[in-house]
Amino acid sequence: MVTGLRLTILCENTVGVPNGVTGEWGLSILLEVPGITVLLDTGAGGALVPNARTLGHSLNKVDQVVLSHGHYDHTGGLRAFLEQRERPTPVYAHPGVFAERFSLADGRMRPIGLPFERGALESAGAEFRLVTEPLELIPGFCLSGEVPRRFETGDPRLVIKEGEGVRPDPFPDDLSVYVVTDCGLVVILGCAHSGVENIVEYGREVTGINRVAAVIGGTHLGPAAPAERDRALAYLHSLDLDLLSANHCTGLPVLAAMAGMFDSRFRFAPAGTIIDLPFQPV
Repeated sequence: MVTGLRLTILCENTVGVPNGVTGEWGLSILLEVPGITVLLDTGAGGALVPNARTLGHSLNKVDQVVLSHGHYDHTGGLRAFLEQRERPTPVYAHPGVFAERFSLADGRMRPIGLPFERGALESAGAEFRLVTEPLELIPGFCLSGEVPRRFETGDPRLVIKEGEGVRPDPFPDDLSVYVVTDCGLVVILGCAHSGVENIVEYGREVTGINRVAAVIGGTHLGPAAPAERDRALAYLHSLDLDLLSANHCTGLPVLAAMAGMFDSRFRFAPAGTIIDLPFQPV
């Protein structure tokens, strides 16, 4: 029995342990608290199942899946996960997770959305539970729902299909996880397309907890404009966090800046990382 909040990074761009774990561009985090085990995202497709096995985790013990948004590098391992299961699995996501998405980053329009049809995933055992509002899975463990944008964010390289054309992707489906602990609020990010500041401030509002103890996951500050990146870093620093543990879309230069800014309170989180935090629902 896990006595606190345990996070295990099952998939990430890089590997931090020399024990056979594979790196891939993407993210998957196993969240364990008393009473529930949740898989946040499933990586790009190839690493989730073998990495979980190497790290000693049975995917049959996962109670629920949460998809932070509809990009392939967070959803591509979902079918392989479902095929390992012995029973149907609740999959929480925003209705926009199924949208057709593309990247213009390399000068051509490249598809980057969820790589499976909804029906195929349902046939494999996915029971989609689509949410737009905050949802508490158990006391103290909450999905953000759709995050209000009080501060401007965006990545013009990422677009969504609209009619016969495309438009900048507003990412209404960007979900994060809020966990209330005895040391404060823990915010767990998928890719933070809603903006780190927007996500954290909404978490304070939703949970009623002002003290933010930790921010963990992908911040999407790697491709952010300099002004947006600098604002986000200054905001994170102002929170007086106990822990900032970033990875995936944060980008190596930003990770280095975070390490210098937060010193011992910063921890890089590649595949294989285990993070233990106190957890006490309030």
